[in-house]
Amino acid sequence: MIVKKLIEKIEGEAELNFSMHKGSVEDVRISFGFYRGIEEILVNKSPRDALVITPRVCGICNHAHLLAAVGALENGYENAGIAVILSNKARYIREFTLACELIQNHIKWFYMTILPQLERLTGEEGGENHALKASYLSTTITKALAIFAGQWPHSSYAVPGGVTCDPTYVDVMQATALIDETIRFFEQVIIGMEFERYLQIDSVTQLHEVQGDFGNTLHLLGTHGMAHTGQSHDRFIVFGEGLGMQSGKSIATTVSRVEVRYVKEWPQKGSTAKAVAYKDRIYETGPLARAMVNKAPIVKSLHKRYKDGLLTRIFARVHESTALLSHAKHLLQKLDLNEPSCTLESRLLADTFEGVGVVEAARGSLIHKTRVEAKKITNYEIIVPTQWNLSDGTEQDRGVAVEAMCGTRSIEEASFVFRSFDVCSVCTTQ
Repeated sequence: MIVKKLIEKIEGEAELNFSMHKGSVEDVRISFGFYRGIEEILVNKSPRDALVITPRVCGICNHAHLLAAVGALENGYENAGIAVILSNKARYIREFTLACELIQNHIKWFYMTILPQLERLTGEEGGENHALKASYLSTTITKALAIFAGQWPHSSYAVPGGVTCDPTYVDVMQATALIDETIRFFEQVIIGMEFERYLQIDSVTQLHEVQGDFGNTLHLLGTHGMAHTGQSHDRFIVFGEGLGMQSGKSIATTVSRVEVRYVKEWPQKGSTAKAVAYKDRIYETGPLARAMVNKAPIVKSLHKRYKDGLLTRIFARVHESTALLSHAKHLLQKLDLNEPSCTLESRLLADTFEGVGVVEAARGSLIHKTRVEAKKITNYEIIVPTQWNLSDGTEQDRGVAVEAMCGTRSIEEASFVFRSFDVCSVCTTQ
């Protein structure tokens, strides 16, 4: 039996075609129906126009697109023989703003997608206003981002060679206060315990200490038999570096290096989105992948018991928010405001070059590729996390989310597994 379901209340829309057998999901086909064409819009534009256009790809992870675009330009300039050396000040500010964007993204996903959907699925709705909590925290953390970026969303303050802002000590104090306010919200509402104590948890046996909305989510997943649900290929990949993390791919207990040149895209039948693989194999990307590649102790402990199931995947994303908050505060402490904000003179421009920019966005690795000839973009490619996690896959491998949904007990449960990957069709259909 084939059942068609439109998934809404995500970033865009997706259509799922379920093949059912004896009451469980046997196969799924994922389709994204709306083509946006940002890659084509960029052709014949000036290279720096990408810094204004690509943040408009998405209203949620726009800052990641800006940093990937500026990274592609900087890499292209270097390939053309123009040295681009960022000051630590510029690097730390870029990392700080990206960390803030990831945190707000993670918490919106948790409060507006995961927790209400889980309560509905298990029949244990708490009646709380989760959207209000998401709004409060995301507003707080994006205020810290905007101190440096000037605005959010759709800022364009990152430029080749650095950033356009020149923050004062008062700016840094205000940003620090907003980070502290966010940490207090985590302590009082999300984890229900002292922040520093939470960061020390490194095994499953200590998770009973976690309270708040996060603790309740873990409890619901466990008591309703969903901890192991949603297991996929158990293969993970990370291309971006920074935010205290390294790139690599993780299979079983082995972590090895990766190179962007082995990433390959191809069209999918019946969808405006392209699929993507690394050396012809399908990998999961995102917070769980980052935790596995970088061997985060508590996530590794969970993975040992529950593999790449719902509980591990959901935990990894909320947990990453706490690690990013700690990292963001450390970046502010390291800022030397006497360093230059930008080190590349505006007259130093290359007329012809090719470049690649890679950033870890909220949902996983984001790759921008650009080719410029005679001062005009002749080709621009955007490879986004949703392509990794939500493609139909290959003849050898189902897509990551497809594999995770197969075997689920109902369409509702499968849809929840689908949402655990945080769908972004607007990023995917470029």
